Amino acid sequence: MSEQKAAPAAAAGQDSRNLLMRILTAALLVPLTLAAAYFGGWLWTALVTLAVIGLDVEWLMVARLRKRPVIATGVVALAAIGLCLALDRLGAGLLAGALGLLGVAVLTPQRRGWTVAGFLYAAAAQFAAVLVRADQQMGFAALVFVLLIVWVTDIGGYFAGRGIGGPKLWPRISPNKTWAGAIGGFAASLLVVAGFVASGVGRAWPLLALGGALSVAGQLGDLFESAVKRRFGVKDSSHLIPGHGGLMDRLDGLVAAIVVAAIFGIFRGGLDGVGRALMVW
Repeated sequence: MSEQKAAPAAAAGQDSRNLLMRILTAALLVPLTLAAAYFGGWLWTALVTLAVIGLDVEWLMVARLRKRPVIATGVVALAAIGLCLALDRLGAGLLAGALGLLGVAVLTPQRRGWTVAGFLYAAAAQFAAVLVRADQQMGFAALVFVLLIVWVTDIGGYFAGRGIGGPKLWPRISPNKTWAGAIGGFAASLLVVAGFVASGVGRAWPLLALGGALSVAGQLGDLFESAVKRRFGVKDSSHLIPGHGGLMDRLDGLVAAIVVAAIFGIFRGGLDGVGRALMVW
């Protein structure tokens, strides 16, 4: 009986330590991210470029594609894209991306699709994050909107899932996620929309639709990353971020949401007005 009681107690203690570590890590990383987002320009582009390089490397590690020439080609190509974007040379950045994609494909004799997918995953996030922030008037607001939607969805989903429990969302892919967590995260994201509307940014119904779409996209991105890890029998993409796992574990929802936001903004406002298109209705 004592052993049966000790196991749940130990699990509860481990959960508490993990939650504390997650909070402490977020307390460090969130201000850093927001500061870089506020200043924008080369500082934001540099931070994004470092993050997506990490994403690409982790993807290759998860997929067991650890060939140094492939890793080096991806790193150089993403760094070149970052430099081009920092210099406001979008065309050159697209060319660097195309060459990088060709390079990693040629250098991968087997399972080429996984290498190409990993590079596209990282490069899409890189272009999207920079384009959303690029608008001088509304870029920061648009970027913060996306970040907050993803973060609040994650937080709301965590506590709703833990507190309510219930049926699993997709147990074969992600055994810990529940429908209660998904709905709770979605509902929490609407508080971000309410805050922006109350502050006079955007109109209620369009921003509500956008926020809801980004919340769903973030949760689907989370499931996608879980499916990739499960395909290769991996629990965490790495142990880079204490309490969170790796960059893929932490940024999976943001990658999906920022790409969806950028695509929507491009169709509505063009390449030069992504941020404004997201916020001004």
